[in-house]
Amino acid sequence: MKKIVIGIAGVAAILVGGFFALNSYIYNEKQASPVAEHKNAQYVIDGQHIKLEDGKAESEAAPGSASKIVTRYFGNELSTDLNDDGRDDIIFLLTQETGGSGIFHYVVAALNTERGYIGSDGYLLGDRIAPQTIEISPNPRHKNVIVANYADREVGQPMTMQPSVGKSVFLKLDSVSMQWGIVEPSFEGESR
Repeated sequence: MKKIVIGIAGVAAILVGGFFALNSYIYNEKQASPVAEHKNAQYVIDGQHIKLEDGKAESEAAPGSASKIVTRYFGNELSTDLNDDGRDDIIFLLTQETGGSGIFHYVVAALNTERGYIGSDGYLLGDRIAPQTIEISPNPRHKNVIVANYADREVGQPMTMQPSVGKSVFLKLDSVSMQWGIVEPSFEGESR
């Protein structure tokens, strides 16, 4: 009986140890490796991991398409501490050309960790917009919220028209999931 109990305890210890090892492996696989420069980090655009090299990346388009998807550093940088760790992180825009006539603009962040920069998920601002500034939210109740300003077209206007309508989106980065959440501009509660 003693050997059976020891055997069961041994199997349980192996299963628990295996669970933690597998969980650690999956977590590490989902995390991008930190890099010294934010223009060389990995970002997630529409579910695809894009690794920039000197601010640019090329990847294959959908099957059957001859063109490549080109992702580029656009700029409009803002340096601020998004996760209260005492280090300035960098928020900026990336563009992505998918082979058609559109140029899609995304807000991304590069969190400045002890080991280097880690890229975030991209928040789509729009196609063929006119990007403006990225700034810290002027609402004193917003903690670590940024505002991405841009010009877009009026509803119903063709994409060939120049963007002329000012718009803003208030965003907060979840530093665990590395995804953006939308914050209401006049939100009265705390944004943590």
